[in-house]
Amino acid sequence: MQNRIKLGISTCLLGENVRYDGGHKLDRYLRDILGQFVEWVPVCPEVECGLSTPREAMHLIGDPGSPRLVTIKTGIDYTEQMLSWAGKRLELLQKEQLCGFIFKTKSPSSGMRDIKIYNKKGMAVNKGSGLWAKSFIEFFPSLPVEDEGRLNDAGLRENFIERIFVVHRWNSFINNDGSIKGLVNFHTDHKLLIMAHSPAKLRELGTLVSNPNNLGKNEIFNLYYDLLMKTLLLKATVNKNVNVLQHIMGYFKKHLSPDEKQELLDIINNYHHGVVPLIVPVVLLQHYTRKYKDSYLARQYYLNPHPKELMLRNHV
Repeated sequence: MQNRIKLGISTCLLGENVRYDGGHKLDRYLRDILGQFVEWVPVCPEVECGLSTPREAMHLIGDPGSPRLVTIKTGIDYTEQMLSWAGKRLELLQKEQLCGFIFKTKSPSSGMRDIKIYNKKGMAVNKGSGLWAKSFIEFFPSLPVEDEGRLNDAGLRENFIERIFVVHRWNSFINNDGSIKGLVNFHTDHKLLIMAHSPAKLRELGTLVSNPNNLGKNEIFNLYYDLLMKTLLLKATVNKNVNVLQHIMGYFKKHLSPDEKQELLDIINNYHHGVVPLIVPVVLLQHYTRKYKDSYLARQYYLNPHPKELMLRNHV
């Protein structure tokens, strides 16, 4: 890819020795597979805010709404130091046009969720987010974010990577076009992809694009992007995908022979019952799209949402 996706990541996941114990948590899939299509923007909040490597382990204590980041043995409080650094780092990252961020699970600074929060007696009484992860998500509320642990789930991985590619295309549209006509084209290109997440939200987004309330361009763009990102967070279930596959099949009803129709129906049914992964009916529909030169389907990102080398739909 000439124009790689910019993606933030916890530095230790790339194999850098920045952990509190002087080690790393290299994730080979992220570095070696996804990394072929990504320009990484590594961030280690603890090192970048001024702490040494190695260093004393830390945890979160106190109020779950605003916990403190303190060292476990000596009780040194690094909360203000971390938050002060985070504010400056977020302003710098805003200029990067990131398409998402992958956090380190279980980290009191970088963990997205389920980070233990301890009381004065040293007992874990609540769970929350690490200070850096929470600051990032509040600053970039619409950006796709995940932690590397959850990305081991094939469905979550496919959804996250689908979303970062959508954001990448959105950024390209804003930078290179930014017109209402361009928004109509962007929406058209993503219709079937959106349908796989929510037919109802597809209609809502379509209404927004048609702009019956005569909103200003910037307001339309902001509303569209926020709703699009919320929609893509909704799970593209097997039933929703079957609906889209059958919808696409309808475009070929005048071209396919009875045997071809039955074969396609059987393959979609096999996917519906978990016999084959999603990639199988999609490849056949790609074939018919090329064979019959359907210009509308040819532009649909549902059929090609991310590079085939990632093989994401081989597992969902």
